Amino acid sequence: MLKQKKYLFYATPALPLALLGLPLYVYLPTYYAQDVGLGVFVVGAVLLLARVLDMFLDPLIGYYSDRYASRKSMMFFGMLLLLTGFYFLTNPSINADAWWLLLFSILVYFGWSLMTIPYLAFGADLGQDYKENSSYASYREVFNILGVLLALILPYALNVADKANEALALMNQVIIVLLPFIFLFFVLSTKSQAIHSSQKSFKAFVASFVQQLKSSRYLFSAFLLNNFANAIPATLFLFYVEFVIGSVEQTGLLLIIYFLAGIMGLPFWNYVASKTSKKQAWIYSMTSASLFFAFVPFLGTGDFNAFLFITIFTGFSLGADMALPASIQA
Repeated sequence: MLKQKKYLFYATPALPLALLGLPLYVYLPTYYAQDVGLGVFVVGAVLLLARVLDMFLDPLIGYYSDRYASRKSMMFFGMLLLLTGFYFLTNPSINADAWWLLLFSILVYFGWSLMTIPYLAFGADLGQDYKENSSYASYREVFNILGVLLALILPYALNVADKANEALALMNQVIIVLLPFIFLFFVLSTKSQAIHSSQKSFKAFVASFVQQLKSSRYLFSAFLLNNFANAIPATLFLFYVEFVIGSVEQTGLLLIIYFLAGIMGLPFWNYVASKTSKKQAWIYSMTSASLFFAFVPFLGTGDFNAFLFITIFTGFSLGADMALPASIQA
């Protein structure tokens, strides 16, 4: 029972961190394109630039997290940046432009990375062996899924799932209260492990990082293509349901069905992986999702049932993305 409590206490921050995903990737682009009036192209270009900058910052955060071994301090600083950036993103000034979106998107992504990278490393610090590491990761993924479900259900239950501005305002209020409270609980309930800080120089770190990229280039290429493929429908989902299918009032329901199908697919893809391999199961899931998504360009107004069918089966493939890539990397 004591071990279960340790796993549980460690996993709690995963919930509010996962809660942020849906607002940032689904509601925010629509809000800035339509309500703020920046347009789809400008919003897409700005968010892409912010993510590219974040991509280069992530390895540096990992380096300093290992170098100075102050996981909770970095997480606290990241939380402050994250909450500040998210507040200003969801409450833009009347003169907000592309620079506003870029500045606070960078702040949010940087804060998010400052929280998540040390947090993941903290889990590895706590584990004494492979089995414990797997248990910490499993509990974390459960809270991850709970966070995603909460982000889906809250806007739908309060009837704002099809209104990007109201959904963002709601999530901002929830996160501003929930994240600090859960982080405080995490700090008080988990004990930092005595770890040896990395003595590797920055030059040696860069050389090691480049070597890892080379040795795992096929895996990282698969990560890149798969995440790119997932990001496109996530960003365009609200636009597609409203302007192509013409069923904006069903947006929240479709999102819930998509992620529930993913959760239901988890045991199936784990079973396939046990009978073949993790890599093979992931390939099957990506192939399945691609085949079903191939019909999306041919749908039009009134094709809700057809899109619902596609949503269910592509969501089922999402179950593999939840479990297999990180497991393969480990």
